[in-house]
Amino acid sequence: MEGQKQAAFNGGSLSGDLPLIVTAAHELKAPLSLVRQLALGLEAKTVSAAEQDRLLRQIILVSERALRLTTDLTRSSRLEDGLFELEPLNPVQICEEVAHELAPLYTARGREIRVASRHRPLLVVANRDLLRRIILNFGDNALHYADDRPVELKAGARMGGRTVRIGVRDRGPSIPNNVWKKVETHLGTGAQPLHTRPQSSGLGLLVAGQFALAMNGKLGANRHRDGTTFYVDLGASTQLSLL
Repeated sequence: MEGQKQAAFNGGSLSGDLPLIVTAAHELKAPLSLVRQLALGLEAKTVSAAEQDRLLRQIILVSERALRLTTDLTRSSRLEDGLFELEPLNPVQICEEVAHELAPLYTARGREIRVASRHRPLLVVANRDLLRRIILNFGDNALHYADDRPVELKAGARMGGRTVRIGVRDRGPSIPNNVWKKVETHLGTGAQPLHTRPQSSGLGLLVAGQFALAMNGKLGANRHRDGTTFYVDLGASTQLSLL
C-alpha cells in the first residue's frame, strides 16, 4: 500500500534470557524512579493544591503503566502451562473495552482514543485476556508517542475472511528507513528500542508477540508517513450466531 511499509514478526522466548531480565529491570526502573520523585514532591508540602493534584495524576499514570508491564510479564511466564483457552470473540467489543479502560489516561494527557465503527459482525478465535493485553500494550504505547490527533482501534477481516486484523493506529513520529529495516528484522524476536520513541525498549511488543503465538497469531506493524499501526492477525471464526 502506497505510503506504508509493513513488518510482521513472531514472539521470542522470555524464559532463561538474562538480557531480557535486564531489559525488564531497566523498563521498570524508570517509572519507579519517577514515582519516587513525584512522591518526594508531594512530601515536601511546598506545592499548591493544584500542583498536588497534578503530581497525584502523574503518579497514577506512571504506576498503572508499570503494573501493566509486570502483569504482562507474569502472564508470559505462564504461557507454557497451556492455561489459556481459545474461543470465538467479538474483536470490536474487546477494542471498546480497552478504549474504555484507557480513556481516563488519555483524557489526563489531553488525548483521545476511539474505536472505528463496523457494520458487519466479526468473530475471532482468541483468548480474551491475552487479546486484551495485546491491545492494551498497543494503546499504551500510542498514548506516549502519538500527537494530539485521536488514536484509533480497528478490527477488520482479511484473507477472504479467514483472518482478522486488530490494529491500533497512532499519529506520531515516523520511523526512519534505516531504523525500520532493523524493526523488520528484529521486532518481536528481541527487545529492540525505537530511536524515534526513546522511552520504548520493545519489551512490551516482545511479550505481546508471545501472547499472539499462544493464540496461533502474529504481530505486525505498518509504517505511515505520520505514525505507525501495530496490529495482531488471528484466525477468524464463522460462529457468528454467538454474537
